[in-house]
Amino acid sequence: MLKTFSIGGIHPQENKLSANSAIQELPIPQIATIPIAQHIGAPAKVIVKKGDEVKVGQVIAQASGFVSANIHSSVSGTVLKVDDVMDATGFRRTSVVIKVEGDEWLEHIDRSEELVTEITLTKEEIIKRVGDAGIVGLGGATFPAHVKLSVPPGKTAEVLIINAVECEPYLTSDHRVMLEKADEIMVGVEILMKALDVKRAIIGIENNKPDAIAHMTQIATKYSGIEVCPLKTQYPQGGEKQLISATINREVPSGALPIEVGAVVQNVGTAFAVYEAVQKNKPLFERVATVTGKSLKNPSNWKFRVGTPVSDIIEAAGGLPEDTAKIVGGGPMMGKALVSVDVPLTKGSSGLLLLAQEETARKATKACIRCGKCVSVCPMGLEPYLLMVLADKKEYERLEKDAVMDCIECGSCSFTCPATRPLLDYIRLGKGKVGQIMRSRK
Repeated sequence: MLKTFSIGGIHPQENKLSANSAIQELPIPQIATIPIAQHIGAPAKVIVKKGDEVKVGQVIAQASGFVSANIHSSVSGTVLKVDDVMDATGFRRTSVVIKVEGDEWLEHIDRSEELVTEITLTKEEIIKRVGDAGIVGLGGATFPAHVKLSVPPGKTAEVLIINAVECEPYLTSDHRVMLEKADEIMVGVEILMKALDVKRAIIGIENNKPDAIAHMTQIATKYSGIEVCPLKTQYPQGGEKQLISATINREVPSGALPIEVGAVVQNVGTAFAVYEAVQKNKPLFERVATVTGKSLKNPSNWKFRVGTPVSDIIEAAGGLPEDTAKIVGGGPMMGKALVSVDVPLTKGSSGLLLLAQEETARKATKACIRCGKCVSVCPMGLEPYLLMVLADKKEYERLEKDAVMDCIECGSCSFTCPATRPLLDYIRLGKGKVGQIMRSRK
């Protein structure tokens, strides 16, 4: 009996079209546009100016608080400008625009393929190195990794859980990283275990990736305290609280963080980035993303430099299909539509999904038929039909009381609604307003 989380969940069509596509390296762009807010928390503070020469791996914006992250240049060349440029959200945000000249890396970065297994840094040095390298959660949330590793006073981490679930339909970048960089991931997991002072790590992988489960299980035998846990294919298994429930059968209380139940969750791509930072002195300025879609000529997985235009990676995958109606940054369940192909790829870019018109057309919204499907599939045990009404009526006090902030925005409710009601759209709006109200109290 495969493990899974205890409440709700759905199983959308998987469409893992690029699962057999090995990771390819995307050519370096001619111009790199690097936003300084690529993480949850305070935007970084720019420390370069127009005309400055930069190298690959050089810090160009420094973290401006504990919950913030350094930003590094992904290219070498000349800073053309520091200006407000439109990013994937459609808003103009401060970015460093660099004209690419050659590919000159900082000398201390180890660019060899040799596996380095010996961990020489102390727990404190690891956390500092992870922070200096600008590593954030690569599953999409982009929470600064050094913050998660800094366990609050009075709390104790008992287990590290590695999120290798990749439950979003279409996306396969984590799958390919596991197949191609398993040893590096395991060393990264050991580094994270040392930073947290834990003896046990669990890597959760859904059973729709049998090759990754077999490969990672075989490699894990060489490493002490690391186990691979096959999981039932069920969305949203990759949610932190759902993954904790599935792997160690502990429920994180409403409004609490995983550390309350002794767990710390890190994405499998983050573990690989931690290996590169600690063992190879390499900051986070490139990552792997999936480019996919049913009409796309070549659904594939690409390692790209941060700041590369979206148009470059689409071109590399065969070009924009004529019937494309929408380009989604991320997966179809939690991703957001892009406003332009000229926006830059960032640390949080896990994938691009090109959808045709018939896949994106919204059906007419009908009256709620009180079927309760949205309640039965909600993995957080909420009442989405009610939260939508409360958001629509601007009943923010009641929304807070009914735990709208617990919503993980997975979209299971909207997906399953037979009346095609835009439940998540309204809940997201209400959640944003309640969040503002809660912050203003503090």
